[in-house]
Amino acid sequence: MALDRFDPLASTLDFALDEPGPDQRWSTWPATIPSERGPRPHPGWLVTAAAAFDTELGIIKTGKEADVFLIERAVPGAEGCILAAKRYRDPGHSDFHRSGRYEEGRRIRNSRDARAVERKSSHGRAVAAGHWALNEFGALCRAWDAGIPVPYPVQVNGTEVLMEFVGEGRVAAPRLAQTRLHGDELADLLGQVVAILAGFARAGFAHGDLSAYNLLVHDGRLVVIDLPQIVDIAANPAGLDFLHRDIVNVCTWFARRGLRTDAEDVFAELVAQLW
Repeated sequence: MALDRFDPLASTLDFALDEPGPDQRWSTWPATIPSERGPRPHPGWLVTAAAAFDTELGIIKTGKEADVFLIERAVPGAEGCILAAKRYRDPGHSDFHRSGRYEEGRRIRNSRDARAVERKSSHGRAVAAGHWALNEFGALCRAWDAGIPVPYPVQVNGTEVLMEFVGEGRVAAPRLAQTRLHGDELADLLGQVVAILAGFARAGFAHGDLSAYNLLVHDGRLVVIDLPQIVDIAANPAGLDFLHRDIVNVCTWFARRGLRTDAEDVFAELVAQLW
């Protein structure tokens, strides 16, 4: 019989304590401070029990700056939830370096950490990886609160961002770039992209790197991923440039698939919503 990890009444003579096995760990939820957990109310499907295990099921995607793993969080013997764990590598083990333009208007507050990042010390590399994880988690939270379709941000823990897994069972939803739709078949998805861009703009942000490769298609609904570089349009001098680039990127992709729209018209419409 499984023993709740924190049950003070249970006798170790009568019960066997479950311990994490290979590719498992105790759920990191109990140790995460409230400010590093996702927006309330927490969704009903999310497992928050202290006795839950996080079981690593495999890798979903390998990227230039981070890898994404499939995680099942569950209490042994009970139904759990499937999560995506995005784990940032430090810059010394990454082949991708973001332009400093993304960081305009956004700096590391701790001066010691900022100096370490500039010196590229081992501590600085760890800080940089954690910085991008916090950026992405914060961006996901802001987007979720603004009603933008993103994976629910579960928690951030060091260099790992845990979020809702978007897909069926253990199969990830395809990216927009992987679809075979053409022409008018894409009209609804184009409308969703414009609505997503407008949602970011009304919240005062640009995605900063939006393309058909970071938009997932799940049950006919687009979900935005990869948000660590989100740009504050007002604070960043290049904010409007990033917004314009996002629009041109997606409009160009749709045009190549036979559905044309005027990127400049979309840009003008969104800018009008900023003020």
